[in-house]
Amino acid sequence: MSQTNLNQSNASSSPSEPSRQIRLGAFMMIPGHHVAAWRHPEAQATGVLDFNFYKKLAQTAERGKFDMVFLADGYAVAERFPEALEQTVNVRPEPFTLLSALSSVTERIGLAGTVSTTYNEPFHVARKFASLDYLSGGRAAWNVVTSGSDAEARNFNLDKHVQHDLRYERAEEFVDVVAKLWDSWDDDALLYDKASARFADRSKVQAIDHKGKFFSVRGPLNVARPIQGHPVVIQAGASEPGKELAARTAEVIFTAWQTLEEAQKFYADVKGRLARYGRTPDQLKIMPGVFPIIGRTEEEALEKKALFEQLIPEQAGVALLSGLISFDLSGYPVDGPLPELPQLSQINGGKSRFQLLKDLADREQLTIRQLYQRIAGARGHREIVGTPSQIADQLQEWFENGAADGFNIMPPYLPGGLDEFVDLVVPELQRRGLFRQEYDGSTLRENLGLQRPARQHASTPAEAVRVAE
Repeated sequence: MSQTNLNQSNASSSPSEPSRQIRLGAFMMIPGHHVAAWRHPEAQATGVLDFNFYKKLAQTAERGKFDMVFLADGYAVAERFPEALEQTVNVRPEPFTLLSALSSVTERIGLAGTVSTTYNEPFHVARKFASLDYLSGGRAAWNVVTSGSDAEARNFNLDKHVQHDLRYERAEEFVDVVAKLWDSWDDDALLYDKASARFADRSKVQAIDHKGKFFSVRGPLNVARPIQGHPVVIQAGASEPGKELAARTAEVIFTAWQTLEEAQKFYADVKGRLARYGRTPDQLKIMPGVFPIIGRTEEEALEKKALFEQLIPEQAGVALLSGLISFDLSGYPVDGPLPELPQLSQINGGKSRFQLLKDLADREQLTIRQLYQRIAGARGHREIVGTPSQIADQLQEWFENGAADGFNIMPPYLPGGLDEFVDLVVPELQRRGLFRQEYDGSTLRENLGLQRPARQHASTPAEAVRVAE
């Protein structure tokens, strides 16, 4: 990830319009987003499966008025490269279980979890997120992904991973079915009328009778319509199918870009697609990932960056880079250039990340070692190294110049990296009028400035819905 020019700290600091505020997510990759975070002397490496550690982090993010905490997920360990399994963190809690627990120890912050459409069923996902929305008082968000590796396929009765285009075709239908299930109950369907013995109004509960290429789902859901109507839908794809799916269905996009120009192009592209689906630009928040290394001085920030680079085991760095570009680099000289890589059309993993990293290596003529050092923290997202004021300068520049509506913050190590952002950068953003002093509402939608969707997807007349079936 390219380092921000530390001398560019004099960017405009005039307050933005009060009606538009930066949105912030806290990416809770434990014990930090850097591949060697667990080796950092101040990282709490033993907190990977410790609920009290996650509780502390979520409460810190809530103290900083973040919109949400975000959990990534995957369905396999990095077994393709033995060094990756041995030298990097390969365990994590299941998101629904953890977020449900966190809902009881937080009050306002959103709870976003990653669930793949490739190895799940729509009914399960719709029911779980509706339940989380109720448990949290309207703070649930679903990060929609398609799984990306053969290792995951082999854990779900397959020998090879599903092809990229087919994964997105399935995802399109999957998201539609989930939305229909959330809409299978009217908002006022539950009556709780003891005198008339009517718990629910059956005329306001309808089957969805969905029959498509991948799914046949009758419904209705056995959870009432969520508090938010629909939990907030997040996506991260930057391929053509991913951008189109996001334009039609997403309300937040987590994305990865190296330069202001790349981010502006993506922002304009996706926002420009919304009109064809009857949507307006404010109905989608674009939040690029940012990996901040914060120092009270420039020198301190650079020293922190150098320490992280020293902590990366060579084999782990090569394995990480190989996984991100879906190409095994273990047989190539680590101080030589990238070998000739396959064409983008031949990649069945993350196409947008492959292209981003290839472009970075070509643009700056990086060796394999230099490239994995650059991406070992941000993993393709943007790295910013500097003082709190310099970090805020760069966030403000992207926010005010058509590149971002907010940012998904990726602390290098935890808990210190999140503490530093909350205690040092957030007050600077607040001073500039760019970030809230208090939460705007009680639900994630209210805090993100997103409208609650009207019920749209009911189909089968209520008379056809019978409890006996």
